[in-house]
Amino acid sequence: MACKGCSSSSELDVDFSMAFQPIYDAVAERVWGYEALVRGTSGEGAAEILSKVSPEQKYRFDQDCRVKAIELAARLFPAGEDLMLSINFMPNAVYEPAACLRATLQAAKRYSFPTSSIMFEFTENEEVSDTAHLMNIITEYRRQGFTTAIDDFGAGHAGLGLLVDFQPDLIKIDMKLIRGVDSSAARRIVIAGIVAMSRDLDLVVLAEGIETEAEFLALRAAGIRLFQGYWFAKPAFEELPQLQAGPSPATAAS
Repeated sequence: MACKGCSSSSELDVDFSMAFQPIYDAVAERVWGYEALVRGTSGEGAAEILSKVSPEQKYRFDQDCRVKAIELAARLFPAGEDLMLSINFMPNAVYEPAACLRATLQAAKRYSFPTSSIMFEFTENEEVSDTAHLMNIITEYRRQGFTTAIDDFGAGHAGLGLLVDFQPDLIKIDMKLIRGVDSSAARRIVIAGIVAMSRDLDLVVLAEGIETEAEFLALRAAGIRLFQGYWFAKPAFEELPQLQAGPSPATAAS
């Protein structure tokens, strides 16, 4: 079974691969997982690669990104470690949730990668007019054993309205709210509200875009457990970078 978008999508004419950036668990003092980020084969950034993907190719691109991320993670993740793989997806590139997951499930089986270790992020910056369709996607992904997350929370189209309609498993606070949080009382108050709301809704909170120790300490004091950003490690092309900073620098992403 294949949905209309997946079956009719044209072949890709752009080469790409993935870089990986660690997500740090401040309570366990270890790497919690890695986000797979699109890169060109010569190191081009995600924006440059996405600009080369035509509207007719976006469905195939979304599918191929998932497969590539799983293939690389299966090869790079150390055996026996409980690590999550975070993959971005485009809700508007999903026609029929179950059918569009077929390639993902086949890749997970082919590379012996557990679906329970995969988290799908959708960005709040992509406008989704059909919230019922998005709810169907989240429901199907959870049924298949995947974790779901809202990326760029607090800087996109829907804001709190997304959480009124449905609740994912995790939200990633956008870096625009994070930047300079240590010196901004207003940012700390807003983030404290997000943390309290998430606790009541039983959501995990991740702060992304951490660039300084002061930002990390302020956010950890606010009750946030998961962190991601250049202060910990920059993305590494087709490899897992070591943590460069943090309270436990010796914790390696080997």
